[in-house]
Amino acid sequence: MIHPSACVAPSIALPSDVEVGAFAVVEADVVVGPGCRIGAHAVVRAGSELGAGVVVDSFAVVGGAPQMRGDVPAAGCVRIGARTVLREGVTVNRPTKQDGVTSVGADCMLMANSHVGHDCAVGDGVTLANNVMLAGHVHVGDGTFLGGGVGVHQFVRIGNGAMVGGNAAISYDVPPHAIAAERNQIHGLNVVGLRRSKMPHAAIADLKRCYHAVYSGPGDLRARVAELLAQPRADGAEPGTRFLQFFAGGKRGFCRPRSKANGEAVPVEG
Repeated sequence: MIHPSACVAPSIALPSDVEVGAFAVVEADVVVGPGCRIGAHAVVRAGSELGAGVVVDSFAVVGGAPQMRGDVPAAGCVRIGARTVLREGVTVNRPTKQDGVTSVGADCMLMANSHVGHDCAVGDGVTLANNVMLAGHVHVGDGTFLGGGVGVHQFVRIGNGAMVGGNAAISYDVPPHAIAAERNQIHGLNVVGLRRSKMPHAAIADLKRCYHAVYSGPGDLRARVAELLAQPRADGAEPGTRFLQFFAGGKRGFCRPRSKANGEAVPVEG
């Protein structure tokens, strides 16, 4: 199942059902799980680990050097979870630290020409549409969908179940289950996604209450969230609690809904 023109390091032990296409390159110190398919002209560089059933399509590069100036150690690990598909031209860069990891979870779909920068952590079941650009150190939660052409600033966090509209420019954190679009604008909760996830109605209602309480007005958002977390929480309110806890971390501030005064989104710094 290895094309005669492929270049596979002699030290690599490939499972018998792995396919490697024409002119593909698999370097030494690579782990390839059973059932993987590496397309023609794809490159899997040293330090990469592909889970079972991963597809690396033509001209994709897994484990390329971080795109940054200066000397970067040729170390660290890139992990691609089971059954994830990397379509044509996808790039996933290795981390910047000797013991670092750039990870893409299981059951993800990275569409053509999307990019995962160094030190990123992409959760399970994530979809990156065509030409999505994740800068370094971005964290993307499970079940998130990023539309075509989305650009995400370094160190941004995008919470579980969020949806980001096509061509959005995101430089602040997007909370779990929220819809973000344009430039750092929040457009409510991803209600359709919540219903498809079969989240209980009571949990969805509590999540809506938390959303409206957090974004109820100007002021110190973190202080408002701290007050909400200090209040007693009902049983079965875990999604709402996780939504509130998201605002306790991060380095970039938070996206927020469009201001009624001038029609523009006002990112929350604290």
